[in-house]
Amino acid sequence: MSSTFHGIETAKRSLFTQTAALNTTGHNIANANTAGYSRQVVSMTASRPMEYPGLSRSVAPGQLGTGVEFTSITRIRQSYLDDQFRNESKSLGGWEIQTDTLSKLESIMNEPSESGIRTVLDNFWKSWSDLSKDPESVTSRKIVRENAIALTDAFNQTSRQLSDLSADLTNNIQVKVDEINSITQTIANLNSEIQRVEGLGDDANDLRDQRDLLTDDLSKIVNITVLNTAQGYNISIGGIELTAGGATTKITYDTLDEAFGNGDGTGDLKNGEVFGMFFSKEKYIADYQKQLDVLANTVANGDVTITIPAGSILPEGTTLRDENGNDIQFAGPARELTKDIKVIVNGLNGLHKLGYTFSTPAKNGEDFFTSGSGEITASSIRLNANIAADASLIATSLRTSGTGQNETAVKGNNTLAVLMFALKDNKFSFSSTGNGVTSGSIDDFYRSVVGQLGVQSQEAMRQLNNQQVLVEQVESRRQSISGVSIDEEMSNMIKYQHAYGAASRFMTAYDEMLEKLINGTGTVGR
Repeated sequence: MSSTFHGIETAKRSLFTQTAALNTTGHNIANANTAGYSRQVVSMTASRPMEYPGLSRSVAPGQLGTGVEFTSITRIRQSYLDDQFRNESKSLGGWEIQTDTLSKLESIMNEPSESGIRTVLDNFWKSWSDLSKDPESVTSRKIVRENAIALTDAFNQTSRQLSDLSADLTNNIQVKVDEINSITQTIANLNSEIQRVEGLGDDANDLRDQRDLLTDDLSKIVNITVLNTAQGYNISIGGIELTAGGATTKITYDTLDEAFGNGDGTGDLKNGEVFGMFFSKEKYIADYQKQLDVLANTVANGDVTITIPAGSILPEGTTLRDENGNDIQFAGPARELTKDIKVIVNGLNGLHKLGYTFSTPAKNGEDFFTSGSGEITASSIRLNANIAADASLIATSLRTSGTGQNETAVKGNNTLAVLMFALKDNKFSFSSTGNGVTSGSIDDFYRSVVGQLGVQSQEAMRQLNNQQVLVEQVESRRQSISGVSIDEEMSNMIKYQHAYGAASRFMTAYDEMLEKLINGTGTVGR
């Protein structure tokens, strides 16, 4: 037989359960805009019914219900959507960094513009053209000198900016190393806390949300594999274990560098922001630095075929290669060419040394460009210090008069200046360029460098846009399941509020019934 107060207990359970549901609804509404929050629901179930006691099975029909109780407060989350989000997020992180780096490279190259290398090169060639029209002009010589200095400065500055960009990426990788270690340590702590809380039979919903949010953040930084175990999340990059339950492994710059494949991108680090940084540093920047070095060295020393006109007088003992690679030596009377010859010279330096300055006796030119560190690169190329100090050392003539100590340059001759200007359109040989151009003019090569950068930048932007769409789609699906809908929560709030009110009315009715029983009956004879 049930207790006289059975209904009060039933009402009390209902009140407690509806209160829990209302509190959970309020928690959802409060966190509607909290990053990583998953909406929570209260699972209700009818509490265990009871039978009327007796010596044998009760003969009363049915079982007497005892009300409602909540069995759990769970979050709504689908793990496969989390996996999809993290897979797409790592690609997004990688393309964001690559797009940003290529955008910065475009700014450094600054083409087309009035201050880019192409404009400086055009000014340099034009100054030789102007000098060829008046080879004795001091002003024209100084203009050639200043344009040569501007050209070397442009190479030096561009190379320095590329080095600075590479150093920035190195520093940013180190920052990401610290961020990764901080995140993995926090995830390990959450693993331990979640295990403790749920070991007591509770649901660590908010802690799980925090852990998932951190895991999402980590997936954008590096490509991770997440394994959900009884001890919590085990997170790794290929064979590098970052977190295992409550334990973490600290990583360093060298760890990630090795994971990238020590410069070749063949390791376990395949995607994410850190991959984008390594790839941008080791591939994009290193490649453009190399191409710029090749360009600077080719301008100064690259093999180029020229035609020296008949009547030119080459310096005594000059040795040149013909088109077939055979050496030709010019000495004595053979110095004066009786016909046009095609020979291979080593860039501006090689051609400049065939001409004569205005010194007496006649003196052939020096290297036009030099380097303070041996091999000429974009960072080391300099105008010959002697020419920088004295523009009269710029050779323009290929004619001399007199012999021996009385041999002097024909100052009005402009043959060499014309040939120097013609180098603008001559085909140089480029080696180890990395962009596929092995022969062409200086302008052709530089145009290919700028073109390659433009294509890479467009491709990276396209990939970035596509990846953003994919991430947004997955996130939208995830939010449609796990996100908090204010309208839905308001509806639930009204539902639970009415349920609470009804339970209260039930308790009041039961109270009035008992009051009648206790105070309104059994009063006969009083």
